[in-house]
Amino acid sequence: MNLLIDTHLILWAAGDPDRLSDAARQFLLDSANELYYSAASLCEITIKRTLGRSDFQIDPRRLWRLLPVNGYRELPVTGEHAIAVETLPWLHKDPFDRLLLAQAQVEGLILLTADRQLAGYGPPVQLI
Repeated sequence: MNLLIDTHLILWAAGDPDRLSDAARQFLLDSANELYYSAASLCEITIKRTLGRSDFQIDPRRLWRLLPVNGYRELPVTGEHAIAVETLPWLHKDPFDRLLLAQAQVEGLILLTADRQLAGYGPPVQLI
């Protein structure tokens, strides 16, 4: 499966793996899955870290270097992704999550998340 991993799952996998559900661990460790992270997640981490958010304290530069080493592929943000956000209903207000969903839809990826509100969109979002 081709999976886009949401920001919190990336943060938990990198810095607090005990927060991952068993299902999340299985998806992330299954070598048959192609794992993607979005450049938007790095932007979100950088912004929220500079704002002092305690749940965003991982160094984004270090994370960016380590994600590919751990089998993740970077998904750049394109104009097509940005414009696709317009078609989403307003079930979720977080602009980063909305962009991740738009990327998943455009690229044909499954978006893995632990966010119940984001999962309200249904496919391609997978709540784990």
